[in-house]
Amino acid sequence: MRKKLLTALMAGVMVLSLTACGGAATESTSPDSSSNESTESTESTDSADSEDSGSTTAPEGSIRLLNGKPEIDSQLQDLAAKYKEETGAEVVIETIGGDTNASDELKKMYQADNMPDIFVIEANQAANWDGMLADLSGEAWTEDTDYELVDSNMGTIGFPYTVEATALAYNADLLEAAGVDPASLTSPDAWKSACETLDSKKDELGITAVFGWCAEPANLGWSSGTHVFAQYLDSGLKQDDTTYIDMLNDGGKIDDARMKAFAEFVGMMNQYSDPALLIDGTYDNQVAGFASGKYVFVTQGNWINGSVTSASDYSGFKMGFAPYAFEDGYDTIIAGPPSYWTVYSDGNVDAAKAFLQWVSDDSAQDILVNEAGLISPFNDCQYAAADPFYDSIKSYMDAGKTSGWHTMLKKDGLQNETCQVFADYAKGTIADADAFVETIKKVIESYYAN
Repeated sequence: MRKKLLTALMAGVMVLSLTACGGAATESTSPDSSSNESTESTESTDSADSEDSGSTTAPEGSIRLLNGKPEIDSQLQDLAAKYKEETGAEVVIETIGGDTNASDELKKMYQADNMPDIFVIEANQAANWDGMLADLSGEAWTEDTDYELVDSNMGTIGFPYTVEATALAYNADLLEAAGVDPASLTSPDAWKSACETLDSKKDELGITAVFGWCAEPANLGWSSGTHVFAQYLDSGLKQDDTTYIDMLNDGGKIDDARMKAFAEFVGMMNQYSDPALLIDGTYDNQVAGFASGKYVFVTQGNWINGSVTSASDYSGFKMGFAPYAFEDGYDTIIAGPPSYWTVYSDGNVDAAKAFLQWVSDDSAQDILVNEAGLISPFNDCQYAAADPFYDSIKSYMDAGKTSGWHTMLKKDGLQNETCQVFADYAKGTIADADAFVETIKKVIESYYAN
C-alpha cells in the first residue's frame, strides 16, 4: 500500500492545491488568492517548507498539523497556543506557502518517514491515501456537521474546517434599486425577466452590464472549466447527489437535456455580460468591476470578499448568492469544504482525534471564525464570520439548500479542455446551445477516452 502511495506521489498524481491557488491546472475552490498567498505567506518556525523534510523540531508527544493556507498561519498558531493553554497538549503548525509545491513537499516528507499527524487533502485525492488515513467515524463532531468527508472504503476520513460557496454573487443594493428580489431567481423565466429589467435600467443604476462573467480561457479557465461547469454537475441537487458526476466519470457521459438547459443559461450570461470582460478580461477586472458597482452579478465565490471590501471604490453594498437556476425550481448554491484535514494512520492518531474534537468546539471556533474569518461547517457554532456573503450562505445552509462540490471529483485536467468551449461560445464561434452541447460532449468524451 505504501508503495502504491509513493508511486502516485512521485508520478505527480497527487496535486494538492493546499494554498488555495488557481490557474488552469488546479482544482482549488478559492483560486483568486494565488497571487496574494504566494507573496504574503508566513511560515511557522517548524515549517514544512524546509531544506530537510526528514527532520522536525516538534516536541516529543506533540502532534504536527500541515497547514496549506498560509493566510491563516498566525491564526492557527493562536489556535495551537489556546489548545496548549486549555489541555496542556502541544500542536505544532507547519505551513506550506510561498513557492513550495505541496505535492513535492509531501513526497519528501513521506520518503523521509516524516509525515505530519494531520494534513490536508481535497476530496478527489482520497484514493491516493487508501489505507493510510485514520477512520474518524463515531467521533462526536461528526454529529454536528453535514460536511465531513466519507469514503466508501475508508469511512469518515476528512474533518471540515471551513465552508466555501460559489453561485452567482450579487450586489443586493443594485437589485433592490431595480426592484428585483434575489429570492425569486429560481427559474430560467425569472432570470430572463430580471436580466431584461436590469439591462433596461443600466443608466439609472450606473452599471456597465448585468453580469461580470469572463470566459477567457488562458488565465480564467479554472473559473469556467471548474466553477461554472460545476453548476451543470450540481445545481438544484442535494449535497450528496452524485448523479451527474457519476455519469461524467463513467467514460465522460453527459445528460444532453440538462446540458442544453445549462448552455441556454450560459448563453443568457453571454448576452448580458460586458463584452470587454467576457472575451479578454482578467480576474482582477472582474472582481474590481463588481466592487465598483459596474456589474450586478459575478461568477465567483465568497473567496472574493476580501478583494471586494478592500477596494478603494467599494461603497459598502450588501452581497449574496443567487442560484444558477437553469431549470425551474433550482434554489441551491454549491457550498462545502474546499479541503479537509485528515489523520495519518501511522501517526499519533488518538492525540490527533482529540485535537480535532476540540477544534469543533467553542474555543477553537471562536479563533477560526472571528480571527481567521472562516465560515464554520459546524451546526452549533455561535459565531458569524466577518464575510459579507455569510448571511446568504448561512441561509442556504440552514435551509438544507446547498449542493456539493462534485466538480472536484472529475478527471483531473478536464477543466483545461472545457474552458475553451465556454470561450468559443462567448465569442460566437459556437453558435447556440445545441452546438455547445454537441461540442462539449465531444470534448469530454475524447478527454475521458485518452
